Amino acid sequence: MLKTFRIGGIHPKEQKVSAGNAIQPIAIPNQVIIPLGQHIGAPCQPVVKKGDTVKVGTLIGKIVGFVSANIHSSVSGTVLKLDKAIDASGYRRDAIFIKVEGDEWEESIDRSSDLKKECNLSSREILDKIAAAGIVGMGGATFPTHVKLTPPPGSKPEILIINGVECEPWLTSDHRVMMEKTEEIMVGITIVMKALNVDKAIIGIENNKKDAIEKFGKCAEAYPGISVEALKVQYPQGGEKQLIDALIGRQVPSGALPISVGAVVQNVGTVLAIYEAVQKNKPLIERVVTVTGKDIKQPCNILSRVGIPVANLINAAGGLPETTGKIVSGGPMMGKALASTDVPVTKGTSGILVIPTLEAKRKAMKDCIRCAKCVSVCPMGLNPTLLMNLTEFEVWDGAEKHRITDCIECGSCSYTCPADRPLLDYIRLGKGRVNTIIRNRKTNA
Repeated sequence: MLKTFRIGGIHPKEQKVSAGNAIQPIAIPNQVIIPLGQHIGAPCQPVVKKGDTVKVGTLIGKIVGFVSANIHSSVSGTVLKLDKAIDASGYRRDAIFIKVEGDEWEESIDRSSDLKKECNLSSREILDKIAAAGIVGMGGATFPTHVKLTPPPGSKPEILIINGVECEPWLTSDHRVMMEKTEEIMVGITIVMKALNVDKAIIGIENNKKDAIEKFGKCAEAYPGISVEALKVQYPQGGEKQLIDALIGRQVPSGALPISVGAVVQNVGTVLAIYEAVQKNKPLIERVVTVTGKDIKQPCNILSRVGIPVANLINAAGGLPETTGKIVSGGPMMGKALASTDVPVTKGTSGILVIPTLEAKRKAMKDCIRCAKCVSVCPMGLNPTLLMNLTEFEVWDGAEKHRITDCIECGSCSYTCPADRPLLDYIRLGKGRVNTIIRNRKTNA
């Protein structure tokens, strides 16, 4: 029997229509817009000014504080201005506008396709290179990777877990990366194992990617300590806590991090970026993005530079359908609707999903019928309808008591609700408010 996590979960229709389509590059436009906040934590401090010349890989934004990540130019050309631009959230944020002139790369970057297996760097040197390259979690969370690979005092990693699940319907970017960059990912895993000083790693892949399971299984034979595990198809298995439970049977306590049970989780795309940073001196300036949807003419997986407008990716997939009702950055379960296609691709852009008008319309909310379906599918063991009510009536101490901050925002509750109640929308609002209250309490303590 295939493994999975033990609490809740759903199985939406998969719709992996772009899974068999190879990664394709996209033309670089005349201008890119590179946001200075592409990660969880403090936005970068710009280190360039109007008129400066940059190359592909030039540092343009520097780490500020402990939780932050460097930003590099994804193109070569001239800095036009430092200004604000609308990001995926719809807010205007600080960004760097660059006029593209040619495609000249920093000389330190190894652009060859040769596989470089040997890594003689120490753990500290590996972490320094990851930090310098601006690597963040590419499964959607965008947490700075060098911070995640630096366990807090008193914590000791025991096992590295590699997330090859990609459980979001429609998205296939991780699948294609696994199929086309298998060896690079395997070497990247060994590098992360060395950085963490662990001798065991498990690659978890859902069973709807049998080709990737087979390919990694054969490849892993040459890498001691690394194994591959096929998992039952169950959303949201890509969540860290759910994946840890599925693979090693340990449950992360409420409010705790995966390291509390000896595990560190990394996405396959992040591991590839780590390989390129450590072995090729390549900063994180591009990523694979799935462009897909029911009426998209040519669903595809595009290798896009950071800063290219989403509109360009949609055009590469055959253009925006007349039936379009909503454009989502990410998958249908956890993605966010975009206000404009002028929004640039960032390090965390895993997919662009175009949803037809009829499917994009939200149904009218009806009264809760107390069916408890939302409770049964919640992978965190929460009571979503209670948390929605507590948020609606601003009972913040009750929301905190009932663990609203444990919500991973997977959307399983809203998906399964027969009354079409916007459970996750309310829970997101309440979670943000409770987190603010907790931070203020700690600050004033």
